[in-house]
Amino acid sequence: MSVRAVTSLTNPTVKAVRALHLRKEREATGLFVAEGLKNVTEGVELGHAPTILMFGKEAAAHPLTRKSIAATLAAGGEALEVTQEILAKVSRRDNPQAVVGVFRQRFTPLEALKPDSADVWVALHRVRDPGNLGTIVRTADAAGCGAVILVGECCDPYSVEAVRATMGSIFATPIVRAGEAEFADWRKAWPGSVVGTLLTATTDHRGADYVRPVLILMGNEQQGLPPEMAALTDVNVKIPMRGRADSLNLSVATGIMIYAAA
Repeated sequence: MSVRAVTSLTNPTVKAVRALHLRKEREATGLFVAEGLKNVTEGVELGHAPTILMFGKEAAAHPLTRKSIAATLAAGGEALEVTQEILAKVSRRDNPQAVVGVFRQRFTPLEALKPDSADVWVALHRVRDPGNLGTIVRTADAAGCGAVILVGECCDPYSVEAVRATMGSIFATPIVRAGEAEFADWRKAWPGSVVGTLLTATTDHRGADYVRPVLILMGNEQQGLPPEMAALTDVNVKIPMRGRADSLNLSVATGIMIYAAA
């Protein structure tokens, strides 16, 4: 196979990539969209070859684009040089990135995790905001966390918004999905501390006794940790509020907890 030029907005591949903005289409195909040369390059360098690669004429000669084209074609994927209008269409942005890749989703089974392989792990209960989720994945990658575990009904980590926020870390950080009962049962064998944040906690997050490996369990943006999830923790802590704000954004709070435990 070789690079093809596509100029029509009604091309079937263009339509298929655009449809991946819908969760039901991502779930049906097991695919997702990563925008930008940095994100695509991260995927390629970590062994994720695009199934479809779209790029504008101005990006075609870039060494990293050429590397991504080679990886796509070697894996039997499609490499398409497309117009600015097509890039805007598939990105749903007026100023789209010059490179867009379509990749296969990868979820790690909960039972495949090896707790002693990393000092810190993150579990999120019913996280709702894809931007928060993507930022947490990026922070977990930066801190060398073992995985991000999504507990219960969460937003899609492979949505375009979440993937954008990861800045390429979606390819580097294992993502796990687990039901609440499954997670509760698995947590029983956790060899270190399970730590949660609660407004009613009396222990400062910097003064807690963290036993590694540390599993940080965070609640969602609206309700925090419900009682049945808080009951799974060994230690509950609070992040002190010294100004007028009475709470923190979930991704900020999770980042603070990750580095407190790291």
